[in-house]
Amino acid sequence: MARPLRILQLVPEPLPTFRADVATLFGKYLPRHGVQCHVVGKGSAAPADDQGFASSRRARAGARWKAEWSFLMLCLRALLGANRRSLDVVQVRDMVSIGLLALLVARLKGLPMVYWLSYLMSEGRIERARGQRGARARLVLLKGLAERWLLYRVLLPRADHVFVQSEEMARLVARHGVPAQRISAVPMGVDMEVLAQPAARPWPGWDGRPVLAYLGTLDRARCLERLLDALLLVRRELPQASLLLIGGAPQRGDEALLLEAARARGLDGAVQVTGWLPAAQAREYLLGAQAAVSYVPRGALYDASSPTKLLEYLALGVPCVGNDIPDQAAVLAASGAGWLAASTPQAMAEALLEILRDPQAARQRAAAGPGFIEAVRSYRVLGAAVAQRYRSLLGAH
Repeated sequence: MARPLRILQLVPEPLPTFRADVATLFGKYLPRHGVQCHVVGKGSAAPADDQGFASSRRARAGARWKAEWSFLMLCLRALLGANRRSLDVVQVRDMVSIGLLALLVARLKGLPMVYWLSYLMSEGRIERARGQRGARARLVLLKGLAERWLLYRVLLPRADHVFVQSEEMARLVARHGVPAQRISAVPMGVDMEVLAQPAARPWPGWDGRPVLAYLGTLDRARCLERLLDALLLVRRELPQASLLLIGGAPQRGDEALLLEAARARGLDGAVQVTGWLPAAQAREYLLGAQAAVSYVPRGALYDASSPTKLLEYLALGVPCVGNDIPDQAAVLAASGAGWLAASTPQAMAEALLEILRDPQAARQRAAAGPGFIEAVRSYRVLGAAVAQRYRSLLGAH
């Protein structure tokens, strides 16, 4: 049996992390293939938990500047303590400045350095800053522009390998000059081992209604007013149709704005926000709906994403509609288990009505979803592929 492959991974989120592509992939599935992860992250008030990692270290929580300084110093100590006897790979996730530091240290120590790009952080910062005014927005814009230049001109071309979130993101990185053979797309997946099939639970007071469900974040950038417009079109044929938004927003004001938009459209009483729920309870309400929808805004930022909600709908066998961002289009085409719609309220409403007009046929079609996810987008399958990629990388290095 091959000896364990040891990764030092620096991540920008607090530990313990709730990101499945960190905790589930690196803490649960990669260790089964002899890949050990020593993770370094930011501090939080939550109790410490190694989450299956070989080790985890987190910075101190507290005032923002103190917490950021503590995290920087922790990353620096971890990098300076790295050597070829104790580690095989240095990996940085979604942090340009830390990535440049890691690249320098890894080169000095003769270790391969890998960058994991799960989100277009610089592009997101630029987009948000351009939508705001004031001195702070200008500073954020300058930071985003500088980081984007450093990422594509300095860091990624010199990294030994680049993992990205989707095939669309892989094409984007390749257009910036990184050789395709040094890029691997690792989309989001589902942990099928823990995805229990709970009993369906209708939303209180909505028995007998055609219910549409959306699972996930409700922040303003998601432009979920389009779902409200789609609901209006559905209600022309099915006046009792209602929309259950299972989730919440980091900024509570975004939820209030969404509900106000619903009232302005005359949908008061037909739209409900559950707030954040335990995963098992959220799935009960999801299964209590007749159809689920995964809408993600089109544009450079989200076109490169790999949404989880559509995968969970398919894994649970829920009839679902996804709009045409590249990853969702590929999943729906390959699985044949859901409905692909253009990113307009009219197109989404038509797909949802097709489900609602014949629920039995829709369930039969959706029944292909769990098998597809298990075979193609489960973390069991993704973990095996990522482990093989690391071993190929080390063999080449």
